[in-house]
Amino acid sequence: QVQLVESGGGLVQAGGSLRLSCAASGRTFSNYCMGWFRQAPGKEREFVVTINRSGSRTYYTDSVKGRFTISRDNAKNTVYLQMNNLKPEDTAVYYCTADLEYPQTIAKVVDYWGQGTQVTVSS
Repeated sequence: QVQLVESGGGLVQAGGSLRLSCAASGRTFSNYCMGWFRQAPGKEREFVVTINRSGSRTYYTDSVKGRFTISRDNAKNTVYLQMNNLKPEDTAVYYCTADLEYPQTIAKVVDYWGQGTQVTVSS
């Protein structure tokens, strides 16, 4: 089992920034590809970004390219999501994920989920 705990969500104005963190415990962190999904009210959970085991490769959904940056620190068992130039349409619950596959973009087959952290962007 892998336990994932997100932090860093909150309320921010459009154009602002937030940094999400996800601390992992349980199995060996560096064995897993990490990612972020999000779910807005009334919408399906959607893929945002993923990073491979070493951190050398990343894959973003088009809507966040150039604004969001994923990174990981395998020594700290933590993955980060730096979100800049936030837009109201980024408002959602953001979930950290861990998976053996890369890139894992399908919510239904993700191995492990965090509990989520709310990000609200006001206009």
